[in-house]
Amino acid sequence: MMNYKGYIGKVEFDDEQHIFTGEIINTRTVITFQGSSVSELEEEFRNSVDDYLEWCKEDGVEPEKPYSGRFNVRIYPQLHQRAAVGARLLGMSLNSFLIKSLEDELNLMHI
Repeated sequence: MMNYKGYIGKVEFDDEQHIFTGEIINTRTVITFQGSSVSELEEEFRNSVDDYLEWCKEDGVEPEKPYSGRFNVRIYPQLHQRAAVGARLLGMSLNSFLIKSLEDELNLMHI
């Protein structure tokens, strides 16, 4: 993963064309980049983010913020109950419990 100005890029290698291709993964707007070397890829990633921000400025559009910190999750009722009970047993709010659970899982993944 790559990170620049809060925008995160995911990279794959195209073995047919022998280039790295990437995409910004934390916006709804499709922003892509590519390069034939790591240094070129990093430069193109930064250029793509900067181009996107400049385009937004020129068009008077507010750039997408990578994330607001709020999201809705739909889960089945039994899991909702288990999570609420688990949070209460730990003396936590359901929100704090879910934040801690997500952080623990993401830390295991080193994200």
